Amino acid sequence: MQIKIDSPEERELIKTLESKTDADSKRMLRFLDMPDLSRTPESPICELVERIIKLEDFENFDIVEAPEIVPADISFDLFDFPSDHPTRSKSDTYYPNEKNILRTHTTVMWYYYLMNKKIKERIKNNEAVGSLSFGKVYRKDEIDRHHMNVFHQMDGWYLAPKSQKIITIEDLENILIKIAQAIFGKDIKYRFNKDQFPFTNPSIEMEIEKNGKWMEVLGSGVVSGNVLKKMGVDPENYTGWAFGFGLERLAIISMELPDIRLLWSQDPRVKKQLRLGNKFKEVSKFPPITRDISFVVKNDFIPNNYFDLIRDLGGDLVEEVTLLDKYENAEKFGQDKISYTYRIIYRSSDRTLTGEEVDAIQKKIYDETAKQFWAELR
Repeated sequence: MQIKIDSPEERELIKTLESKTDADSKRMLRFLDMPDLSRTPESPICELVERIIKLEDFENFDIVEAPEIVPADISFDLFDFPSDHPTRSKSDTYYPNEKNILRTHTTVMWYYYLMNKKIKERIKNNEAVGSLSFGKVYRKDEIDRHHMNVFHQMDGWYLAPKSQKIITIEDLENILIKIAQAIFGKDIKYRFNKDQFPFTNPSIEMEIEKNGKWMEVLGSGVVSGNVLKKMGVDPENYTGWAFGFGLERLAIISMELPDIRLLWSQDPRVKKQLRLGNKFKEVSKFPPITRDISFVVKNDFIPNNYFDLIRDLGGDLVEEVTLLDKYENAEKFGQDKISYTYRIIYRSSDRTLTGEEVDAIQKKIYDETAKQFWAELR
């Protein structure tokens, strides 16, 4: 069964964002307007989803399409995130207003799934239920070739009455093995390690071996009884397993992609190579252009917010931003002030950049750094 959650609250919040002119609102609207690659047929992100959905174990699972703007209390409190968890911070998460966020995980579908009338009835009748959900998620992050602040996740979970089945870690491991084999092939080497998540206990992570290196690919665990109880399911009666993972990470590992931006490329030389299991070959390594920027700001400066500014102005031309220097000197800069120096590396995946166009972007970054962060440029 396909379950698409209708959210009047989300529509109203989008209208409110559209009425605003500040940089944060424009940025969030742009993110929301970006295509969902997990539903874009020619994308390897969509190919990943299709391979997993087609597994026999998920034949009777429901597909949940949850809102992309969700209440913070549902996303965090309901899932037992500690009050001091970093993801609650505005330096890590996008807040359209004080009570709502751009979703940081697709695990939030648990709540919406259990609120569905048909699913409530099935729980009432002591039936097993299972669902999958996938799509865009949003988190403030550093800028490099392996991170973007808009990416895709997939979540799945299964609940069964204890009278029918007692869910164990072994049940979960069997599912994860099948997922890994569907993506990386039957011969993939794997192993499991203990992990910790707020909404599963016990929890495990799965690693696979690729080119002689072990890489973490999947997080999972037995569903927390406390979280089930908060969502109206009796943990004395029901038990379950759950998994969640970033789809970009799996795609990058499968194709050995050197840069996450390639997944969004419209260059036909790139797009024709984006097939799972196909080792990516550079179409051309265009030269980088490097520019540095130094400034003094108050000590409440949040780097992730600054990276958003650089993304706004540089777009896909910004390959990486690295911190070269950070120091305090009260005599030189004043009390509660910090000096930062960042190096911005510009590189296009499909052409050679000119110094003139990079300098034009850099000037905008200089101007907006001073304007938005009250920075003293050096």
